[in-house]
Amino acid sequence: MIPILSLSANEPTAIQEGEMDVKNVVFGHIGDSYEWHITTWGKTHVTVPLPVILRGNDGRWHCFLSSAFHHSPDGVYDSFYIASGNSPYAGKIVEKNASDEEVRPLDLSLTKTAFALLFNSILLCIIILSVAHWSKKNKNKAPKGFVGFMEMFIMDINDNVIKASIGKGYERYAPYLLTVFFFIFINNIMGLIPIFPGGANVTGNIAITLFLACCTFIVTNLNGKKEYWKEIFWPEVPLLLKPIMIPIEIVGIFTKPFALMIRLFANIMAGHSVILSLVCLVFITASMGPAMNGSMTVVSVLFGIFMNCLELLVAYIQAYVFTMLSAVFIGLSTAEHAEHSVGEVKESI
Repeated sequence: MIPILSLSANEPTAIQEGEMDVKNVVFGHIGDSYEWHITTWGKTHVTVPLPVILRGNDGRWHCFLSSAFHHSPDGVYDSFYIASGNSPYAGKIVEKNASDEEVRPLDLSLTKTAFALLFNSILLCIIILSVAHWSKKNKNKAPKGFVGFMEMFIMDINDNVIKASIGKGYERYAPYLLTVFFFIFINNIMGLIPIFPGGANVTGNIAITLFLACCTFIVTNLNGKKEYWKEIFWPEVPLLLKPIMIPIEIVGIFTKPFALMIRLFANIMAGHSVILSLVCLVFITASMGPAMNGSMTVVSVLFGIFMNCLELLVAYIQAYVFTMLSAVFIGLSTAEHAEHSVGEVKESI
């Protein structure tokens, strides 16, 4: 059951003095929170409270729903409260220490992003396992409908991205790269659905993209062949250039996953921000008269539809690019250049 929570006095709102606060609307959506806001009726918010799990400075564990903060008159529950916008921990749960200073407890709460991450991962597992179950049960039948679409989708990424980028021995890395592609893709798609349980900015959260980039970094470097490391620590350049090239090559090890992280994070976050800003135009121009508001509403709706369609394409492209670049990095690190014959190179291409 979804409880209807009344807005507390110290909670930031999207409406200030009758005008829409676009900054709070945009950053409230792309940021994380301890509850899942669904809609607002007047001054009442309809939200799904999420579990809060904390270990305070006293060493005790505290478990409760985030709605407890709203039910408290002063917004404090069990000595914990959500820090205001003036605090360095704004939007995070804090408590006061013996010196009356705000400090962060050990916070293992299930936030909006974490909940969406779990939900989307379970949904992805259900889809993939159901397709695998059908294929195993009907080995002699040609797949149709959704199963046929998924098989085509999977084989396209496997053959045209993973195999083409890695070449010989690609089968070892295909499970990881396919998982990465579909994980990013389903989170991108779910982030475009405006109703619960969609709409969360999972892949627009830099912590998520950092983890994905670190996974690619680990797979790439743990499986690197001697030729890969030789090119880094003793590149084939004139001796005088080696002191310059070696540091550049070492830095390059880290810039590749960094580029993966920033590219995915920036594109998804920017797309969400633009769509929300276009929607806000309808409410910003409400006080400018019916003519201005009506014309800007049409413009906002048309551009909003266009941006949503564009974001559907971006959802696929960003998953594709992340997977392709990861496969290219893995292929470069695992290639044994000296042992490749012309026939093997042609076959891999």
